[in-house]
Amino acid sequence: MHCQTCGADSSTVGACPRCGVSPDRPPLSPGMPTLAVHGIGLAAAIGVGLTALLYTLVALAPVLRVLLTPPGGDPGRQPAPLAAEGLLSLAYVVVFLATAVLVMVWMFRARKNTDAFPGGRKVLAAHWAITGWWVPVASLAVPCLVMVGIVRDTLDRVWLRVLVGVWWLAWLAFGIADLVTSLAEVGDRVRRAEQGLTPDLDHYRDAALRNTVPALACLVAAAALVAVVLRVSAVQQARIDGAAWRAALLPPSTPTQPVTGPTPQVPGDPTVASPQVPPGSGGTIGA
Repeated sequence: MHCQTCGADSSTVGACPRCGVSPDRPPLSPGMPTLAVHGIGLAAAIGVGLTALLYTLVALAPVLRVLLTPPGGDPGRQPAPLAAEGLLSLAYVVVFLATAVLVMVWMFRARKNTDAFPGGRKVLAAHWAITGWWVPVASLAVPCLVMVGIVRDTLDRVWLRVLVGVWWLAWLAFGIADLVTSLAEVGDRVRRAEQGLTPDLDHYRDAALRNTVPALACLVAAAALVAVVLRVSAVQQARIDGAAWRAALLPPSTPTQPVTGPTPQVPGDPTVASPQVPPGSGGTIGA
């Protein structure tokens, strides 16, 4: 048994595992536009993975200072670790900003496509896929709600919704842990400056240990988000391409030509007239 939309082998009961279309529903609502998500979804997934990798390297950069500092040297004045840390931090900021744009655009496109999927429950408008990240307080929940709606209306699978929850919880944990470690780093530097001390090897060891928590949360959030983006992109693109493939197989409809000539008349049976009796001789009676 093959799916009527994308042609994939669909031996399971219910929605197609590839395109998410139920046998009793059309793949797309007539007249609703759709947006491509495969390319930008792949770019967003690569950006998320690269961002997580760069953040992990930046978070563990104090270990580099410890390893490259000679015995008796000052780890805060080593040029090689300082230059490497600066380049990693710059690369992380650039990649993070570019990835943020890609993820927002992908979420907007994926949310917009769900408007064309029959049977979905649209709770938030598509613009919340972008504006939800910028509104104070609302940014703590709106992006997750938008992603849940995208997953529900695209391919409602329990494991996919669990991945969305893991992504958002890990993202919040990463933000809180990164803020806490940054404040702790600043506080430690201020305390040492007040005491006339410079950061030593113990300082960088402690910093690397503190940074382990946000680094792990970042990796978990990135892995979950990459899995969601790639799966949703594949399902949506299969549905969109399958709908186009299905429409291409249908024969074009022949438009009905209007009738411009007169309506032909159907000849009827001739009327049989009664025979006429010729008048008799003599004219009128009694003449």
